[in-house]
Amino acid sequence: MTYNGIDSGKVALITGASRGIGYGIAEALVARGDRVCITGRNEESLKEAVEKLGADRVIGVAGKAHDEAHQAVAVDRAMEAFGRVDFLVNNAGTNPVFGPMADLDLGVARKVFETNVISALGFAQRTWHAWQKDNGGAIVNIASIAGVSASPFIGAYGMSKAAMINLTLQLAHEMAPRVRVNAIAPAVVKTRFAQALYEGREQEAAAAYPLGRLGVPEDIGGAAAFLTSAQAEWVTGQTLVVDGGMFLNAGVH
Repeated sequence: MTYNGIDSGKVALITGASRGIGYGIAEALVARGDRVCITGRNEESLKEAVEKLGADRVIGVAGKAHDEAHQAVAVDRAMEAFGRVDFLVNNAGTNPVFGPMADLDLGVARKVFETNVISALGFAQRTWHAWQKDNGGAIVNIASIAGVSASPFIGAYGMSKAAMINLTLQLAHEMAPRVRVNAIAPAVVKTRFAQALYEGREQEAAAAYPLGRLGVPEDIGGAAAFLTSAQAEWVTGQTLVVDGGMFLNAGVH
């Protein structure tokens, strides 16, 4: 990560950002001059991420995304450290189950929704009241192509991401005109979170994509940087699919 030396004056809070997609987004925002608060469950991983990103511009707050106390602490810490929270990126997520919906444990389904959807709403509420209601800003929700199409064996995850897309629509409507709210729906991105979907068969998995490769965190970082930039000031309520062209193959037999 290379910081360009220009302070944008803007501040972002990014959940689930000690590695993977969240870290890629943090890299992109720090590189353009934002200051950033990142969250994550593992304190050591979070500390390492802060050091790599630049401790002079980044702080970390450890905790579980669905924990309301953690949500409050994260927003409060960002406000105390930087005095504002212009951008919220809801990236924290979980997918602890793989199998058919007919056998899905309902307790696990509730956990998926609590982490992937309810926590995003909680963070949005807190950033809204802490800063964005009076000062404006932008929210980016990290959804998934699993939320816009059937995804066998990760149905609970897909349902939660579909709910996140609808949450994006609701918040975009209610928070306008001060706050823009959009979502990003990635296909498979090479992270530890998605490893089971391509490990040992990456070339085969990549063959399904017209662009010939799986995604990398930097791809999503660039999309998030755009949606939180001045270039996207007339964009709200949208879900940007970032999939290497995978949907182009829908219906092709």
